[in-house]
Amino acid sequence: MQEAPARQQPDALPDDAPHILVVDDDQRIRDLLARYLGQNGYRVTTAADAACARAAMRGLAFDLILLDWMMPGETGIELARDLTGQSDVPVCMLTARTDPEQRVEGLEAGVEDYIHKPFEPRELLLRVRNILRRGQVANESSEEIRMGAFVFHIMRGELKRGDETMKLTERERELLRLFAAKPGQPIGRYELSNDESTGSERAIDVQINRLRRKIETDPSNPVYLQTVRGKGYILYVD
Repeated sequence: MQEAPARQQPDALPDDAPHILVVDDDQRIRDLLARYLGQNGYRVTTAADAACARAAMRGLAFDLILLDWMMPGETGIELARDLTGQSDVPVCMLTARTDPEQRVEGLEAGVEDYIHKPFEPRELLLRVRNILRRGQVANESSEEIRMGAFVFHIMRGELKRGDETMKLTERERELLRLFAAKPGQPIGRYELSNDESTGSERAIDVQINRLRRKIETDPSNPVYLQTVRGKGYILYVD
């Protein structure tokens, strides 16, 4: 019988506290994360597998999903890949896998970040805070930048083509805001990266390619988001 998602939150938490969905088939990890995140101001719902996670998402709104890579049945990476086209909620993978190729696979699936098992609770808390903060960062003005048929509203983090709103991940919003702060100026990969681990430069390349597919007519021959050899990337605006 399918296990029901479990709500775990201290009574003292405010209603607007960020709500995190923890998905892992290991109950010890679910309980540890629920307890630790709850003690640090987060509301937590736990799920033992992808089916329970989907059930939870049908009835609750989440600010972040912590998702185990390897689970029986539908794996975490399969769930993350499916959610990319359906949800703007950022996904952070919990994984014992450290191969850069697998990291790139996750980024291509829409994953925002990784936490490697066994993890240090304080590092996990910092990564969670960083992901949530990236989703909240907005330019205090209501300015926008234009790239051909596309308009990016900086404060709202909204990319539009005419009346159509284009789906963006939180990481893509962050990148556009970074570029919008320095239009026409090269930005190094290290400035764009939110991870100093091995393979981070390649990870940035993957994220840039994903973003190009959303703002360029021909992503293989970009007009707006261009590579600056030896420096990084530059965004030209109209």
